[in-house]
Amino acid sequence: MSLRILRKASQTQNAKQLSSSFSKFTRSFSQLSSQSKPPSFGIAFDIDGVVLRSEAPIGGSPQVLRRLYDDSGNLSIPYVFLTNGGGFTESKRALELSELLGVKISPLQVLQGHTPFKQLVNRFENELIVAVGKGEPAAVMSEYGFKNVLSIDDYASCFENIDPLAPYKKWTTKQVKEVAARDLVSSQRVQAAFIVSDSVDWSRDIQVLCDIFRTGGLPGREIGHQPHLYFAHDDLAYQAAFPTERFGMGAFRIALESIFNRIHPHALEYTTFGKPNPFVFKNAELVLKQLVSALHDNLQVANNQANAGSYQFKTLYMIGDNPSVDINGARQAGHPWFSILTRTGVFKGKENHAEFPADLVVDTVEEAVDFVLRKECIS
Repeated sequence: MSLRILRKASQTQNAKQLSSSFSKFTRSFSQLSSQSKPPSFGIAFDIDGVVLRSEAPIGGSPQVLRRLYDDSGNLSIPYVFLTNGGGFTESKRALELSELLGVKISPLQVLQGHTPFKQLVNRFENELIVAVGKGEPAAVMSEYGFKNVLSIDDYASCFENIDPLAPYKKWTTKQVKEVAARDLVSSQRVQAAFIVSDSVDWSRDIQVLCDIFRTGGLPGREIGHQPHLYFAHDDLAYQAAFPTERFGMGAFRIALESIFNRIHPHALEYTTFGKPNPFVFKNAELVLKQLVSALHDNLQVANNQANAGSYQFKTLYMIGDNPSVDINGARQAGHPWFSILTRTGVFKGKENHAEFPADLVVDTVEEAVDFVLRKECIS
């Protein structure tokens, strides 16, 4: 399903959130370089398989990113991280990236697969929702403004025997002991489930989600209308520390959908976010415009969406490792996006990808940035 039904409702909310994020950004980057002429380009980096593999920098990424700052360590070229990954808040992820890569990164520069979930706060702010995935999915949703959210770990722990395999699992999860929480879950329907990041326990999560969706949000009860379901992205595979790519959220979605459609007369309904959706690239472009405004101390442009929209980049570079996600997304977004495919992640071919060819293929992110800076006549 597309995001068309969400766009009109989210425009005002998105503008307010970007303005708020920009204010925080300008406070934390108060010493940004002031250039005589705004840069005509910006860069979007994928993370896994491009600048990091697991938690290890790859492709010369630390020294490459330092080239985007001036001698005092202030940002001079606007860039963002545009990733389908997630599981932690943007502020926590920015801090982690800063430590791993040795540069100062703002939360505004981190666009994760679940970042667009912010736009659904007005719709589900006070409703009971369930957050699924590794990391801290409930904390992510709470920071976005959802007031009644439980992780699937906490939610499942409110039902005795909902996971028949639990006695055989060697790991443990936090148990919700509070009577109030159990009473809430047993009486209030789940209105939506958000797959924030990769599921850790597929068997348990598929079982519990199917219970939620086929009963209208009250597991163990009668059949009811399916609550809403949102996926942060739909990546089938991604590059981690193992030599070959690992199954991602898209694989989990396929498994959940296949099982649900076998046990329910109506097909599973859901909405997916993340790359390659052109909407994500449009949002990245808007954030990059905010960064340009910060670089030039032009707060009127930053805080006025109409003025910010009047500024146009000549080129925006998407540097990624996944042809079907990074390159396909940039191609769908169209002008001014220019796609660069690296061989350090999912893609390892000698020639360009046949189905989703990039504008340029390089070995590493260092080669990609070298090309960008040469093309833009920046030493």
